[in-house]
Order: sequence, then C-alpha cells, then structure tokens
Amino acid sequence: MPDPTQAAPQRAMPYLPFTRPTIDVATIAGVADVLRSGWITSGPYVKDFEARLSEYVGGRPVRVFNSGTCTMEIALRIAGVGPGHEVITTPLSWVATSNVILEVGARPVFVDIDPKTRNIDLDRVEAAVTPATRAIIPVDLAGLPVDRDRLHGIAGRHRLRVVEDAAQAFGSRWKGRRIGSFGDFVSFSFHPNKNITTIEGGALVLNDQKEARLAEQYRLQGVVRSGYDGMEVELAGGKFNLTDVAARVGLGQLQRLEEFTDKRRDLAHLYFKHFAAPRVRELGLGLPPEDFGHSNWHMFQVVLPEERLAIRRAQVMERMHAAGVGTGVHYPAIHLFALYRKMGWKDGDFPNAEYAGRNILTLPLFPAMTGSDVARVVDTLAEVLKGEMKS
Repeated sequence: MPDPTQAAPQRAMPYLPFTRPTIDVATIAGVADVLRSGWITSGPYVKDFEARLSEYVGGRPVRVFNSGTCTMEIALRIAGVGPGHEVITTPLSWVATSNVILEVGARPVFVDIDPKTRNIDLDRVEAAVTPATRAIIPVDLAGLPVDRDRLHGIAGRHRLRVVEDAAQAFGSRWKGRRIGSFGDFVSFSFHPNKNITTIEGGALVLNDQKEARLAEQYRLQGVVRSGYDGMEVELAGGKFNLTDVAARVGLGQLQRLEEFTDKRRDLAHLYFKHFAAPRVRELGLGLPPEDFGHSNWHMFQVVLPEERLAIRRAQVMERMHAAGVGTGVHYPAIHLFALYRKMGWKDGDFPNAEYAGRNILTLPLFPAMTGSDVARVVDTLAEVLKGEMKS
C-alpha cells in the first residue's frame, strides 16, 4: 500500500504548444453533415461563407480559396503585375509574401522594417519606388496593422496597387475600422495557426464585381460556364477552390471571432504584466508594441537580446521544448534564403529585419490557454535565459 506520509508524485505538466485551434462540437457535427450530404467540394457552404465574410467587411466582394498564398498571387494578376515590374514588400514575413511576386514574373523590392512595430518601415518605402514599381505588399506582422493612412497615401501618390498581406490580421482594426472593410486588395489566411481557421484556406477582399469575376476565373482554371453545357476559358487559371468541408469549419469559426479575439487580448495583457516583473524585465527582451486598439494579437513575439546572450535562439527553443513549452519562429529574413541570395541580396542589406529574423521568438498564444499558462511560459523563458546572460 502507498505510504500516506509520503507526498504524491508530481505529474509532468502537459505540453503547451505555441498555438492550437479551438473547434467546437457544433462545427464538428456540421462537418459530418457536409460529408453525409455527398457534396463536399465547392458548393453551398462556400457561397454562404463568402456571404458572411462580405458582411463582415461591410459588403465588399469576398472570394475564398484553398490558401492565403494564392489570394495574393491572384490579386497581383488582377492588378496586371507581371514581367518587368517591381513590387515593394518587407523581408520579415513568411516567404510566400515574396514568392508570389516571383510567381507572376515580377521582382520583389525589399524595404527594411521598423524595429518597434516589426512591420515595413513606411519612412523608407517611397525611396524604393521606381518607374517599374506597380504595387506594394505590406504585412501586418503578428496581427499589428501597418499604418493604413500612410500606406494608402504613398500608394495614391505613386499610383500603385496595394495587396495587403493581412494573413495574420483577421479581426484587427485600424482606427476602429475592420481590416478588410476598406483599402484595395486584402488577403486573409485561415491556416490552422491563424485566429480563425478553415483547416487550410484563405480569402481575398476585392473592390468590385468585375474583379470578383476575375478572381473566380483564376480560382478554377479560367473557366466561365453558361447554361447547362456552355464553357469558355479566357485566361490560364489554377486549382485554388475551397471545399464545402473547409467552408463549414470557417462558418463555425467566424461566429466565434470576437470571442477568440477578446481572449487573445486578455492573454496579451497578462503577458505584459508578467514581463514587467523586475527579474524578467532585466533580461532585456524586446516586447511587441502594447497596442490593444488595433491588433488582434495573432501572436505574442519577443526579440531575444542577442548581444547579451551566451546562447542562440535554437538553444533557447530546445530548452523551452524540454521544459514542455512550444515556441515558433516567425520569421527568418526572406532575402537571406538561398533563392533570394542568388538574386543579389546579402547579409547587411536590411539590418533591422536581419536582427529580428535571428532573434524573434513566438510564444504560445491561443484561446484555450489560461492565465497560469502565460505565467508558466514567462517563468520558463526567464529560467532558461537567466543563467545564459553575458557578464
């Protein structure tokens, strides 16, 4: 028999990933209904999802796709961007942001980031405009919107199209207005690590029905149907349609968006509270802007103080993982990947993005987390770092 005088053995705490989607029972049941219906590819749920998204962005046309990457490519094609053109963007993003520029035959032109917001530095954008520039792709890193007033002012002065890479900003606002409800093209992602998910998927907000029809053609092989058997192909499209299964997941997620955003905001508040403790503050971590009026808090990212640490980020992540806390990297600097080095970019071209790319660390943040989870993350990170500070 166990000795009642002995303390019970400590159970290991469950592993805490850096993100995890919340999908409710009603949504799971709804997916089962779709599967039983026999119509599982694009159909009535896709149309319903597009209609609900259009309502969310104030009635603008919205078309959904199987990723938040093809949405940007299609926006560039609708804008007429192609070979011989340039598109200005940030080097601190998922590589898809610049890959789509290459995909349409244009050339990315990188502009360094603002080290405070970690978004593209709008003070540097106009100097990058040339006669070949046709568009700007800004990125709302971690859900913090780029200054939309300045962005669209620059675009207007130079007659440029804007393809907002708002993949991380669904639920964010700019001066009280929902991202997507104004501007030019707006691209959202519904990948599993985003604030709402369709498992895989994305949406493109367009300016008018003409652009929406073009988006539909690019979405499915360029096909235009008429009557029972009429079919025409006017352009070379792809295979980018969303399924009804995915759309049903999106419909369930969309109705919980505000709930999810409120919870993320509460968790972010707790992160700032714990990082304000003197023993943590003295570590010199770079925190995100404490912006609760605009951001949807898609991610909570810190920047490690490289010059003060005896270990690198990979070792920090390894030790966090061993302690049961997952972390992520969002993102390495794009221009230093081999593909882009071959095009002429090199170390030192964009020092702010390079520093962030080496040292940015994404901490757990998702609606199912608790306040004790946040305390655990900060305590674990402080414990990992405190013995590795250079004297």
